[in-house]
Amino acid sequence: METRGITAEDFGQIVSVIDRWWGGPTSALAHPMFFHELGEHALVVEADDAMVGFLLGFATGAGTGYVHLVGIDPGYRRRGVGKRLYESFTERMHGLGMRRMKAITTPGNQGSIEFHKALGYRVERVADYAGPGRDRYVFTRDL
Repeated sequence: METRGITAEDFGQIVSVIDRWWGGPTSALAHPMFFHELGEHALVVEADDAMVGFLLGFATGAGTGYVHLVGIDPGYRRRGVGKRLYESFTERMHGLGMRRMKAITTPGNQGSIEFHKALGYRVERVADYAGPGRDRYVFTRDL
């Protein structure tokens, strides 16, 4: 497997697979701004000349590396793709002087909660994080 920076050309491929990889309508979260404006630090993992995972994230002005969206080909899950993406992204953020990492997920996404815990993230359920009645789990980790 090889990790590389994302390109604007990856946008079409990600949009074409994300709903299948996530098991439901999610393509709206892969907004073009993550490729054209915020894609400088986003990543792709390839295996056998095919994309098997991606991470859309960015550095904030508040010293935080933020992971917005991660997708892993179902055939490559539990093979270290997600960990590889997070480690590479975290290394990039640390190199930029970011002081912490952050990500969020929805209640009920136990796989995401366990994954982040295994990587050393603190987990907090925050009421109304995404608006009234829309709680989120917020993951943070100091660098």
